[in-house]
Amino acid sequence: MRGQPGFWDVEERHGRLSEAGDPLEKLAALVPWEVFREPLAKALKRSDGTRGGRPPCDPVLMFKILVLQALYGLSDDQAEFQIQDRLSFMRFLGLGLAERVPDAKTIWLFREQLVQAGAMEDLFRRFDASLCEAGYLAMGGQIVDATVVAAPKQRNTDAEKAAIKRGEVPQAWRDKPAKRRQKDRDARWTVRFSKAKPDQDGKTTRRDIAVPAFGYKNHAAIDRRHGFIRGWSVTSAAAYDGAQLGNVLDRGNTGSKVWADSAYRSKKNEAWLDRNGYVSDIHHKKPKGRPMSEATSRANGRRSKIRAFVEHVFAHQKARMGLFVRTIGIGRAKVKIGMVNLAYNLRRYVWHEGRRAAA
Repeated sequence: MRGQPGFWDVEERHGRLSEAGDPLEKLAALVPWEVFREPLAKALKRSDGTRGGRPPCDPVLMFKILVLQALYGLSDDQAEFQIQDRLSFMRFLGLGLAERVPDAKTIWLFREQLVQAGAMEDLFRRFDASLCEAGYLAMGGQIVDATVVAAPKQRNTDAEKAAIKRGEVPQAWRDKPAKRRQKDRDARWTVRFSKAKPDQDGKTTRRDIAVPAFGYKNHAAIDRRHGFIRGWSVTSAAAYDGAQLGNVLDRGNTGSKVWADSAYRSKKNEAWLDRNGYVSDIHHKKPKGRPMSEATSRANGRRSKIRAFVEHVFAHQKARMGLFVRTIGIGRAKVKIGMVNLAYNLRRYVWHEGRRAAA
């Protein structure tokens, strides 16, 4: 029987991981993790330890676990198992083989403290300030869009749905706190439209396919120069995209242009952009009862080439990061989606730093 792995055994495994191009090694080395310590300490409000008991886990270590969850779409139980199982995860967290790994309950409690403190916006701002200090200023204007983030579907009666829409707790749930905890009264249904695929003859009978979806929306604005998410907000899936324009735009961007799809074009938004010094390059809507002019169609095509960059961000979050809201309530959804937005920026920062080093 082989004995316990020694120091050199672990070092050899680390070396092989590095040779294979472990992406977490670069993430751990390049990201200035200490910038998160102050906002985390402010949110957690931990005691000084004079009363004894087991010391709490390091807040930056716990925050890095949330980053792992965001990057790989892990639940709390999956995160606990994967950290125990994967040497790359342990190295990223700075844990040795003999050190205690935070369990699923500890991870949940840590994230819940961030929810209660409303800390996600501050954490995001701290890293954005760090990006600016590193030379990645928000430049070139802003591209805005929104995407639906799925959540577990709720099986409610018509009466329960009506009560939820009125902002009330359904009568049947009022004496059942355990049931209320499992019911998401903030998520909503919406309809997404996707392009129909051509049939075998290369023809389609419908231009768009309506797909019902339940959950939340991630509204985001990226800067055109570097592609970082600079502003974001979270709403129910039924929320109107155009109403979030002023909430996601970054006033620090050195460019004045704003690109977005036609859902953001309204007299109210155009007036707001003009008052605040922005230049609208938002898609024009098709006139009612009339075909779109050729000039407008060409202009929208030009805008689409730029606007596609923000769609790539959402595609990355869903396809590679497995974005899905498993939690209950919009407060927790904000932390979940906010962590994915922040983790996307962390990964993109590492990519930019790699290009800078190679130049």
